[in-house]
Amino acid sequence: MGIRISTWNVNSIRIRLDGLQRLVETARPDVVCLQETKVADHLFPAAAIRELGFEHQLLHGAKGYNGVAILSRRPFIETGTRAWCGREDCRHALASIDAGEGIGPIEIHSLYVPAGGDIPDPETNDKFAHKLQFLEEMRDWSMSLSPDTPAVLVGDLNVAPLESDVWSHRQLRNVISHTEPEIERLNRAMEDGLWIDAVRHLIPPPERLYTWWSYRARDWSASDRGRRLDHIWVRPELEPRFDDVQVLREARGWPKPSDHVPVTLSLKD
Repeated sequence: MGIRISTWNVNSIRIRLDGLQRLVETARPDVVCLQETKVADHLFPAAAIRELGFEHQLLHGAKGYNGVAILSRRPFIETGTRAWCGREDCRHALASIDAGEGIGPIEIHSLYVPAGGDIPDPETNDKFAHKLQFLEEMRDWSMSLSPDTPAVLVGDLNVAPLESDVWSHRQLRNVISHTEPEIERLNRAMEDGLWIDAVRHLIPPPERLYTWWSYRARDWSASDRGRRLDHIWVRPELEPRFDDVQVLREARGWPKPSDHVPVTLSLKD
């Protein structure tokens, strides 16, 4: 049976409900992890999402900003949330789910890393300093996870680490999301935490691959100035289960689009 896990920064779930329905029809996920839901939990459109088949919902939201959620067709075994950098700003939800007879229970983390503002200097930009601290804590947290626990980390990590993850390495190397301090910390979190970049494992460089295109672009598809900010990482125990990965580029052209597109990983029994 296996399991299909989608991640999507929806940039406001109430605006993106039609898009979520299209994602469900197109990618057929068993689990959907959302970031930037931008709604307090009591106003989350839970009933409408249950009608899409996601009876089990873990919500961790706030009014107007941030917010993460995990939606599942399968029952949760255990759920929780985590605070980062001493702030209760709704950036991490986690749930254990039975992924099927051949895989068993897996731990799924929906994570939203701070964007970091505009100036890549932690001395003058508190938002960038916060982002770097968050990435450092990601490493420490990842190393604290039990090595025997099959885990999947998905979300908007707000870093495009590879040259083929951006439209121009030369022009973006000093632009936040592709600077050396961010890439170094993200890579350290992945490597020291024993994570595998599942998307690039299945779609290896040098193929260019993007999941985000700015709203500022007059024609996002023609200019194609994208970045790969949305990631799926897995622990080594799940590598033999890799089946397929899908970046739903077409979603950027849907009515009322998010600036991010969904990414879906399939794990086989």
